[in-house]
Amino acid sequence: MRKAAARLLWRTLAVLSVALAVIGAVLPVMPTVPFLILAAWAGGKGWPALEAWLLDHAHFGPHIRHWRERGAVPRRAKWLATLMMTSSAVMMQFTPLPLAVRIGVPAVMAAVAIWLWRRPEA
Repeated sequence: MRKAAARLLWRTLAVLSVALAVIGAVLPVMPTVPFLILAAWAGGKGWPALEAWLLDHAHFGPHIRHWRERGAVPRRAKWLATLMMTSSAVMMQFTPLPLAVRIGVPAVMAAVAIWLWRRPEA
């Protein structure tokens, strides 16, 4: 019973991650590959067929495998993520958000960008 419930939770996380990745493929402000990496990981825990399908996918499979093997992120993805975070940080400055949010969120984005650029490239 407990094993079946755990498998159901892993599969639910995998399906939710794939759904978010599909949304990310359509919306420019939401990423795709990180959700597919999460889906492959969750699939490996409770849905090996989904994990195998994602790893063998012609477009996304290499990105997932590079991440698993070396934590690698393609240069194009780094530039795109940096551009999106910078655009978001600039637009945020023109909103009526509290000053702490307008400073704190871009600071977190800067930390993420630094971490991202320190990752090896595929």
